[in-house]
Amino acid sequence: MERLINSSGDDALSDLSSLLEDSKGLPDVFEVVKKAVERTLGERRAGLMLGLADLPLPLGAFYVVGSNIIVMNQNLHNRIRVENPHMVNAFSFRILLHEYLHSLGYLNEVEVRRLVYEVSQSALGENHPATRISWRRIQYFLPHTHFMPRRSRRGRRRLSDLEITVVKGFDRSSTGYIA
Repeated sequence: MERLINSSGDDALSDLSSLLEDSKGLPDVFEVVKKAVERTLGERRAGLMLGLADLPLPLGAFYVVGSNIIVMNQNLHNRIRVENPHMVNAFSFRILLHEYLHSLGYLNEVEVRRLVYEVSQSALGENHPATRISWRRIQYFLPHTHFMPRRSRRGRRRLSDLEITVVKGFDRSSTGYIA
């Protein structure tokens, strides 16, 4: 079933690509994510928050179904910013797009991974770094990092135990009406 409603032209590709390249932080990257999804899938959602927390590697982020928060792995993001700075916006786009799609109701991981590629390709072009890495695992960004196997179920922390720092001004295009 073909879901994409818009095959962007070259102007639209360069527009979003430039916006992503010029992004100065996660709120800027998220604005590009929302525009890309709206242009390609015709869907949008307002009122999301981003929290940063110390999550186990290689978990990049997660979305709590039915909530309004995406929680991103702060340590992983910081390491990529230091070790692979030219990829930080593409990495952030990939992670935030994946979780934003979950917030829109796409819960099947295989479908979401496919949509991450399709939205990236449609909005940014086939050769954009965010598109080229859309199927990659976190290890691609940090090739010299040893990733420990995931903890057993008994060793997992509960969401309520996480120290989450909320990013201010994250979903800013949705909060203009708040005084």
